Amino acid sequence: MDAGIVGEENLPEVNKSSISGIIIAGLMRILLFLAVLGVVAKGHTLDPNNPPASAFKIAAGTVGYKLFGLVLWAAAITSVIGSAYTSMSFLKSYSKKVRQNYNIAIIVFILLSLAVFVTIGKPVKLLILAGAFNGLILPVTLTAMLLVLRKKELFGNYRHPVWLTVFGVIVALVVGYFGVVSFKDQFLKLLS
Repeated sequence: MDAGIVGEENLPEVNKSSISGIIIAGLMRILLFLAVLGVVAKGHTLDPNNPPASAFKIAAGTVGYKLFGLVLWAAAITSVIGSAYTSMSFLKSYSKKVRQNYNIAIIVFILLSLAVFVTIGKPVKLLILAGAFNGLILPVTLTAMLLVLRKKELFGNYRHPVWLTVFGVIVALVVGYFGVVSFKDQFLKLLS
């Protein structure tokens, strides 16, 4: 939307972008899972303080450990920049101040993220807490999308299939429940 790719005529491009993003993210998760599974299947024990890093260290020694650090840093920085950009894109439609100071708002968001990390530390616990927090965002976003899709004046001739709406509601409820349980559990662990 921010790039101006809107309207029914751009639906194929939007679908292509979203599907390729989902496939790439899914493949990366599968590869990471298989790598850790391979290490564990060989009988190695992962370090409970940093399981993913220890899997890389066991598999490839110090080089693997440093490579994991580089991969984690790249994932973190792209996530922070992406979430800052996305959050401020939403907020600029509601706030004139954010709209007028858009770039500064993004930088402030990134600096706040850094402050949280430096203050709290515990990168593994923060990563797990962020995942649990995302579990809260998904059902809210999905529910909002399902509600908006019912507005005929916004989507012209497009009609969202009823079966997708039903499954969407089921997914939102299930993920919402597990999101609340997971976030509560992880938040309490972060405090301890």
